Amino acid sequence: MFETLTAYKAVADASRLRMLLLLARNELAVTDLTRILRQSQPRVSRHLKILTDAGLIERYKEGAWVFYRLAGMGRAAEVARGLVEMAATDTLEHAKDIERLSEIISMRAGEADIYFARHADEWDHIRSLHVSETEVEAAIVVALAKSPIGHFLDIGTGTGRVLEIMAPYVRRGVGVDISREMLGLARARLQQRGYDHCQVRLADMYDLPKDSEGYDAITLHQVLHFADDPQQVITEAASVLRKDGQILVIDFAPHDNETLRNEHSHRRLGFADEQVLYYLSETGLRGNVINRLTGGELTVTIWHAQKIGASA
Repeated sequence: MFETLTAYKAVADASRLRMLLLLARNELAVTDLTRILRQSQPRVSRHLKILTDAGLIERYKEGAWVFYRLAGMGRAAEVARGLVEMAATDTLEHAKDIERLSEIISMRAGEADIYFARHADEWDHIRSLHVSETEVEAAIVVALAKSPIGHFLDIGTGTGRVLEIMAPYVRRGVGVDISREMLGLARARLQQRGYDHCQVRLADMYDLPKDSEGYDAITLHQVLHFADDPQQVITEAASVLRKDGQILVIDFAPHDNETLRNEHSHRRLGFADEQVLYYLSETGLRGNVINRLTGGELTVTIWHAQKIGASA
């Protein structure tokens, strides 16, 4: 009862309720919320501390940045979700908050588009600077190619490298990306190698192409750290996965290299195991860590997941 009362008291302030509604939609940093609410950084930080202390939201520090999201567990988390469902969202103030949030998301998407366009030719090289891609690719094949794969989807396919290495093991392969420049490179590489059973499509990771049968295997190779909303990416991937399908997430472990955020549009500086496993479990997937690869400045972690109840 005390926890519930503390939670309700925390959202008695109108600004904190606005924050709660925004964080129910996206994981946001302090700077994001100052722009949306048009309030000072100290004031926003104070409100966030009250919400965090009440258990309504969760705080994640990544390098010099701190991200917040709606709490996922506990009595206060249930209260938070209930408040979000009950809160009035037809007000002019809320509409302006959502409009500013959309502007921030669009701005980040535009920055990522510009980066991909500028670096399309050297994308594989940039990734190889952080960890040996040969090792990562071998680990992907070992994790997924234990038996033939029917329909395969690579999200954020970039130059199509994952499609290329998985082509011998899949009946049909699809790679999606929002960069036309990347897709042009991927298409050329696949055609050059005669992989006509694999194709690439212009599509957003938040709105994936649907298949009547669903996908048997899905990969997210160095994609999640670009996502404004990693949970939604996982949720969307799970929505197009067959009942007995599997998802492989390949990304960096937590690190402090701010250059990747400032110069290469990385939204996140890696992910802790508990973060990714939480994302997976929230969509009804059973996940675990299956590999860690070192050999450069950054460590690459590979997480594997299947729908709960599916055979291993």
